[in-house]
Amino acid sequence: MGKGLSGVVFSQEDRLRYRQKVRRCLDVLALMLDDFAFDAEHPMTGLEIELNLMDQDAEPAMRNAEILADLADPTFQTELGRFNLELNARPRLISGAGLADYEQDIIESLARAEDRAKKSDSTIVLIGSLPTLRQDHLVLANLSADDRYRALNDQLAGARGEQFSVDIRGVERLQTASDSIAPEAACTSVQFHLQVPPEKFADYWNAAQAVSGIQVALGANSPYLHGRQLWAETRIALFAQATDTRPDELKAQGVRPRVWFGERWIASVFDLFEENVRYFPPLLPIMDDEDPAEALAAGKVPALGELRLHNGTVYRWNRPVYDIMNGRPHLRVENRVLPSGPTVIDMLANAAFYFGLVRHLVEQDRPLWAELAFGAAEDNFHEAARRGIEAEMYWPGRGEIPVPELVLGELLPMAHAGLDAFGVDPAQRDRLLGVIENRCRTGRNGATWQTGAVWAAEHHRGLDRQAALHDMLLRYSSLQQTNEPVHTWPVD
Repeated sequence: MGKGLSGVVFSQEDRLRYRQKVRRCLDVLALMLDDFAFDAEHPMTGLEIELNLMDQDAEPAMRNAEILADLADPTFQTELGRFNLELNARPRLISGAGLADYEQDIIESLARAEDRAKKSDSTIVLIGSLPTLRQDHLVLANLSADDRYRALNDQLAGARGEQFSVDIRGVERLQTASDSIAPEAACTSVQFHLQVPPEKFADYWNAAQAVSGIQVALGANSPYLHGRQLWAETRIALFAQATDTRPDELKAQGVRPRVWFGERWIASVFDLFEENVRYFPPLLPIMDDEDPAEALAAGKVPALGELRLHNGTVYRWNRPVYDIMNGRPHLRVENRVLPSGPTVIDMLANAAFYFGLVRHLVEQDRPLWAELAFGAAEDNFHEAARRGIEAEMYWPGRGEIPVPELVLGELLPMAHAGLDAFGVDPAQRDRLLGVIENRCRTGRNGATWQTGAVWAAEHHRGLDRQAALHDMLLRYSSLQQTNEPVHTWPVD
């Protein structure tokens, strides 16, 4: 997206033509969903992991360009901030030893990147938000040197028409403002992709939405921003506010935000793409030469480039993806709710729990979303972001229930059954879901470890907040290298 866009100004005619082209793409997608052969024989999965760079003093290291140049590995890419990288693991099946293969592949990839990072006096950290980031780090000058990020910033800032404001009330409160989307770079995530057939897409998306709150509660890992203790998963609130193009007047009118949980269960993947076109104006009206209708009539697989680009500028927490691989189109649910880290095994445990749970829910005769109001699922999501593993949330048949009790009593057996349906090796299933079980039994995830370690540094060793955050992050980085799950880490 956006190569060679530096200084480009889009005209009204550009936007009109793009809007018309997006609608043609949408019409073609509707035809394809009716009678086109999508690739759905094997449920391929994918993982994307966003990374942070820090220096030896636990400060953000603005060195991604030189590290990427030295690494020369296409599985690593830039991300929004100069202190960010992204690792795209090779897609694969999770049957058999697939999850173990992911773990080994990711560990080896990170080791190569860490070796190059050390040459640039940096180290890689898997964490939801770097707790030592300050407001002066999150400025336009620290966006990655890639025209697409500057173009996206220009369009979002232009749509906003005023500064982006952030007001997060958690354990403490943070109020700040920015004239760019640079604060979004503080939000680093792990994203799970699951390829699904068109006729099952709605069920998988609905299931992913229904369990998003559970995922966030278990995996929260972003309790600090600009020195303040905020939400257990502050990244959720920050990402929504740091990219919100709506001034207060449009919010009052009910205009949808581009970072969006959604507002209803769906009956088809088409519902999501159609909502994106209906509710959200184009940000980057870049067109290619393809006529999607002509391509389809000629028996070719349409790229639907404009629809895909537009879809990429609507930041659903569970996003629909249309893509082409080996000449065949497919659909994926992209699950974007979780932060990066704390370790590779923690992230793979989160992945196993998610893949297994949604698979089991989709195969039930009476779907969960027939009993769970969509608004309740959204409330669960935000409650989980605020309180993490200590959250209580509504669940059909159980009412308000603590997350660990719900997971241990009901959801872990479902995840076991779902992984069995995928054909996952039982030893891998038990190892990874055992991490989730022990998180629940100890009440410790990345967020609680971070806040506990900072509290100990402040109260046992007398450090001030900034010194305590630096001390905690250095310990976090060292413990991360062991790949022992975070619930086993010593706090003090």
